Amino acid sequence: MTTYAALLRGINVGGSKKLPMADLRTLMTGLGLDDVRTYLQSGQAVFSSEHGDEESLAADLTAAIEQRFGFPVGVIVRDHAYLKAISGACPFPAADLEPKQLHVTYFSAQAGPERYAEIDPAAYAPEEFRLGDRALYLYAPDGLGRSKLAEALSRPRVTKGLIATTRNWNTVVKLVEMTQG
Repeated sequence: MTTYAALLRGINVGGSKKLPMADLRTLMTGLGLDDVRTYLQSGQAVFSSEHGDEESLAADLTAAIEQRFGFPVGVIVRDHAYLKAISGACPFPAADLEPKQLHVTYFSAQAGPERYAEIDPAAYAPEEFRLGDRALYLYAPDGLGRSKLAEALSRPRVTKGLIATTRNWNTVVKLVEMTQG
């Protein structure tokens, strides 16, 4: 049995794509997923499954959400080992920063440095970003909501063809804890 986290992009934000977590848990249990739990209202669910891989689990969940709720939602599924590796590979001093200053954007596939070639890091200092394994780490000292770099990193031409969803450091750490066997 493997424990996974499902990261849903853009739900329950600004009054659109409302998806109650209790309904999400019911939906996921109906798909045959075990030990389904949610975290916050912003689209994190943890579950266990004996079959499937990350991509097929994400595709099944995506289809079920659209069929049940009537709107598409990008879903990324990652297992505990991946989430722990992402947390451990953080290139910024996470222990010395406030959680609102550090974020991870999870991608559905690897995003190479060529996507970011047009972004001049010096123009956004002291904000910084680093690429990881299907992830991007963002240091935004004034928080994500005020980050000009976050805005540049999320432009459609940069994220084209990817599902990308961002979580603050508290959520990154909590998902590692929740998926631990």
